[in-house]
Amino acid sequence: MDNKRVLSLLGLALRGGNLAVGEEPVEAAARARDARILLLAADAAENTRRRAEHFAQAGQCLCLRVPFTKEELGMALGRTSVALAAVTDIGLAGAVVRRLAEGDPVRYAEAAAQLEVKARRARERQAERLAHEKNVRRGRRKPARPPERAGGKTAGKRQAVSAAGKRAGPAGSGHPRPGARAKPYAHSRPVKKGKGSFRKRED
Repeated sequence: MDNKRVLSLLGLALRGGNLAVGEEPVEAAARARDARILLLAADAAENTRRRAEHFAQAGQCLCLRVPFTKEELGMALGRTSVALAAVTDIGLAGAVVRRLAEGDPVRYAEAAAQLEVKARRARERQAERLAHEKNVRRGRRKPARPPERAGGKTAGKRQAVSAAGKRAGPAGSGHPRPGARAKPYAHSRPVKKGKGSFRKRED
């Protein structure tokens, strides 16, 4: 296994602010759901291992024991010794585990596959977020929903309302006239002007 490549990736993560070192920073990152993977030194104490597994369970991330001693991790990260660290970037976490799997596939292959799935989902979510922000800047909106759904209750209600509007409204319009009232004498015969009319005869 090329240990130098793995340690160099951890140093890169530390310089980029994507690595939490020590139990308290690791616990804070895990509880905030920022930790992607926890790395436990090969010679870490049993109490440290139990706490690391508890942090990983709280943060829903992986916890792996790496083939480096506390002194080796400390030298790579500018410390005297490091027993526990957490990578907070999904891309760097996947790269670290892939390097570990290249040297020991039996031990780290499953973890590498899990991180690959998480990394793909993270990329998909990021692409969706960027597309949404782009549409917001351009003023685009989501396409309007279809006015009617075949066989749905909404379509039946709208058809009933449309039919009622056509009956109540004027000819050629699909909506009732505002303020229209029913005419009680609409079907009555017109009254003929005759002898019984109050209209004065003109001489």
